[in-house]
Amino acid sequence: MININIEFIKQLSRPTPSKIVLLVIDGLGGLPDTQSGKTELETANTPNLDALASKSICGLSETISPGITPGSAPGHLVLFGYDPVTFRIGRGALEAMGIDYPLQPGDIAARGNFCTVDNNEIITDRRAGRISIEQSGKLCRLLDNLTIDGVRVFSLPVKDHRMALVLHGEGLSPDISDSDPQQTEMVPLKVKANSKTAERTADIVNKFLIRAKDILAEYYPANMLLLRGFDEKPHFPSMSEVYKLKPAAIASYPMYRGLARAVGMDILNTGSSIEDEIETLKHNYNNYDYFFIHIKETDAMGEDGDFEAKVKAIEHVDKIIPDITALKPNVIVVTGDHSTPALIKGHSWHPVPLLLYSEWCRPDKVKQFSESACISGGLGRMPAIDIMPLAMANALKLNKYGA
Repeated sequence: MININIEFIKQLSRPTPSKIVLLVIDGLGGLPDTQSGKTELETANTPNLDALASKSICGLSETISPGITPGSAPGHLVLFGYDPVTFRIGRGALEAMGIDYPLQPGDIAARGNFCTVDNNEIITDRRAGRISIEQSGKLCRLLDNLTIDGVRVFSLPVKDHRMALVLHGEGLSPDISDSDPQQTEMVPLKVKANSKTAERTADIVNKFLIRAKDILAEYYPANMLLLRGFDEKPHFPSMSEVYKLKPAAIASYPMYRGLARAVGMDILNTGSSIEDEIETLKHNYNNYDYFFIHIKETDAMGEDGDFEAKVKAIEHVDKIIPDITALKPNVIVVTGDHSTPALIKGHSWHPVPLLLYSEWCRPDKVKQFSESACISGGLGRMPAIDIMPLAMANALKLNKYGA
């Protein structure tokens, strides 16, 4: 197989009136329950997804490469057709862009989690009980607009326990390590410079974290802060430039709005529920030819290790499928950015169920949208980077290659 890159697709893409809807069910893939032997998706009652799968071509999507567990940013970039190894972006820049913070050249941003530590400073809860946005907003105000060694430090509430940290000043570098060990029963890590030029930045962040520990000490369960994903604002070729699309994003979580903004999508205002997102799709359907719809609930339940709640979240998504199909988009793609098995309580390397519906697809014999059914589908086990060109082809948006 030839490795198809963005420059190659750019030469072939063409504008047409046809419409593509990409529905990303975050963390969709799972692992079998120890008692039933079925995954969350296989357990869920999904008549609408199953009906759509029976008219589609299906398979399993390999997000990065076998055995590689993807983060959310690379997991989505690859679905948009951007090689996540070539096009890299830190979580912090995405969080800041997702809340419309105007990152300036030279600014460094990080994603933060308010967390809980015990008397020995050992992390007992990385999400501080998922405190509300009102609580995290109050804590961010306590930490906001500090000045450390001539650098201004801004603390910005994002959603629930999540916040963004922005450093503004001269001579800063994103080439520093995280303070978040991404697991409990450990102490927060000291931030380290990965290069000589980043030593001052690492020192400033560590000084900020010392201040944060003192300020947050009395605000249990959010009595500490974890930082990761330091980066600057990225500069990616836009989807309109590469794919000749007019793309729009419908996502309630800021990080995914930031990621969509990074590749040039218009960010549509929407409510926080799945139903709100579908209403946003309907209201804007005539204005765009590509829609990215993001569903977060499934991933959150998987990370909480709540198998039954993830099953219910998948069933919730299934109920809105007829609203999408009623609009009669030319192409519908349903998949996830990665697997988040409740058994693991986090992202995993397992491939993700995928379906692609269009008038021009070659339907296979898959009758159920699930891991065990999709592996027998016509797409087999395919690299996620190939999903976008396949969607474009099925929307008749790619010219022939060669004479």
